[in-house]
Amino acid sequence: NWQSETDRLWNTIPNGKTLRPYLLDAASQDLEDLVDRNVERFIGTVKIPTGIAGPLRVNGFNANGVFLVPLATTEATLVASYHRGSCLISACGGCSAMLLESALSRSPGLRFISLAEVAVFLNWLTARRQTLIEIAASTTRHGRLMDVRTSVEGNHVYLDMIYSTGDAAGQNMVTIATEAVLQYVLEHSPVKPRSAYVEANFSGDKKASARCLAAVRGKRVSAEITIPDARVRQFLNTSAAAMVDYWYMGAMGGVMSATLGVQGHYANGLSALFLACGQDVACVAEAAVGITRLELTRSGDLYASVTLPSLVVGTVGGGTHLPSQDACLKIIGLAGPGHAAAFAEICAALALAGELSIIGALSAQEFTRAHQRYARQKK
Repeated sequence: NWQSETDRLWNTIPNGKTLRPYLLDAASQDLEDLVDRNVERFIGTVKIPTGIAGPLRVNGFNANGVFLVPLATTEATLVASYHRGSCLISACGGCSAMLLESALSRSPGLRFISLAEVAVFLNWLTARRQTLIEIAASTTRHGRLMDVRTSVEGNHVYLDMIYSTGDAAGQNMVTIATEAVLQYVLEHSPVKPRSAYVEANFSGDKKASARCLAAVRGKRVSAEITIPDARVRQFLNTSAAAMVDYWYMGAMGGVMSATLGVQGHYANGLSALFLACGQDVACVAEAAVGITRLELTRSGDLYASVTLPSLVVGTVGGGTHLPSQDACLKIIGLAGPGHAAAFAEICAALALAGELSIIGALSAQEFTRAHQRYARQKK
């Protein structure tokens, strides 16, 4: 049973008796019935310091109101930076945010002998689009196969299967649906592939890719704000013009280093938010691909926008049901069904807050001092 398995594992760990209370305290033991679908070989939990950023006012199409945002991190200055940016956004009346598109893909790969076989297969597949949609639908109540696209490389065929996933991030959902579709293809195709795989590394899953920047993986979201120069000076100790000047240099640095997109540190805020709210933290790899843009308005104020094309997030499924993560989603006010679109807009608003804060710190020459103050001078 669970307890004997956990005890057995701890008995294999050097210094287990001394270390065990730090991971398997009473609260962790109470998770016995909850964690079996989240982790294998369970030995306890790791406690991550969690702070709160905000209030963050968002005038979104789905997220509309003032939000407190929990962030789990071990990095000093992170919460302080996102909090400062959030307060600036709120002082200016909030940022606009919009969910632009939702789609999650899984990309099976099939290998044939020749292009001639590929042609026969594609002909057959095109005529069975509705059948594939129905097979996928039989595996899930919440997801839907929206499209099946194909890409050919020699005798390799990549099926780009595009799903909607409701309020779940949907990684497991689309995998199970795709497996069912693939089995149908293997059983009924007039030409049999020599090999086939449920994922052939074309979807962009858990990696930074040009596809994740140009298209959508999960949810594509944008947020924007115009900040009076006086507010920039009040909150960030710099000016709108200085921030735009830094942005141009930083954007060119990104181009020269061949980054995917141009942004300062999306991964900081997103990883902290993902940890706090039960998201798949590995999906920060694609979620942190995006574009930050700063411009000086004709009146000398600051226009700022962020676009995150590949947010794989949800408010149901995954780790969202665990007590701490559920509590963090409840702090934001977005736990459970019906909130995934709003959560994605909160992600974009938080990224915007972080970009404003870090660019402000760099252009005000305060970046190093902030890290010294928070990380080095505290005990």
